[in-house]
Amino acid sequence: MTDQPLTDPTPAVLGESRGRVLDVLRAIDGPAGVQEIAARVGLHPNTARFHLDGLVDAALAERRAEGEGRPGRPRMVYVATPSDVPAGQRSYRLLAEMLTGLVSDSLPEPAVAAEKAGEAWGRYLAERPAPGQEVDAAEGLRRLNTVLAEVGFDPAPVDDTEHVIPLHHCPFREVAQQHREVVCSLHLGLMRGALSETRAPLAVERLDPFVDPSLCLAHLVPAADQARSPRGR
Repeated sequence: MTDQPLTDPTPAVLGESRGRVLDVLRAIDGPAGVQEIAARVGLHPNTARFHLDGLVDAALAERRAEGEGRPGRPRMVYVATPSDVPAGQRSYRLLAEMLTGLVSDSLPEPAVAAEKAGEAWGRYLAERPAPGQEVDAAEGLRRLNTVLAEVGFDPAPVDDTEHVIPLHHCPFREVAQQHREVVCSLHLGLMRGALSETRAPLAVERLDPFVDPSLCLAHLVPAADQARSPRGR
């Protein structure tokens, strides 16, 4: 059992992108949809939805169905919560500890399951290229680093000739230290899914977690090499 506090700080500390989403939401007079928020902030719609739902979880925004009662599927819209409404104490850290413990104890191959889930989320959050668009290694790296930054990492800039991405500030560090097999496999899958979705000629060969207390290293290889070799962790 960790000796770190399991409740989250109040008020919640927001990352740069989520803070910008909240600022835009507060500046809009009335509810707004995901596409509108994404366009104003300059984010991929899936990433904008990810941050909007995070604001809802933190009680900083509300999600509503627009035009309820009318024919057809209602559009989901978001509105900022009045700033004088207290967010209250949150315990997502405790929830993460409980769920990762459940995965570790209940599944026969927890790392494999976590990596598979991470790949699905990586594909969901990545900026998908248009049909027929060629994505080179440099553009693939840019899109991967965007996903990593949006979920809370601080990836160091690299060019397409380098084979290692230094990842600073793991957003789930305390949970990862207790359940490394699950959390680090999830992050490995996230990166693999994002690169796959962008059709970049790169793949993540392995992830070396916590080479320093606040540094992990993601090792890249050409996608063709990854397809010919077993996938490492």
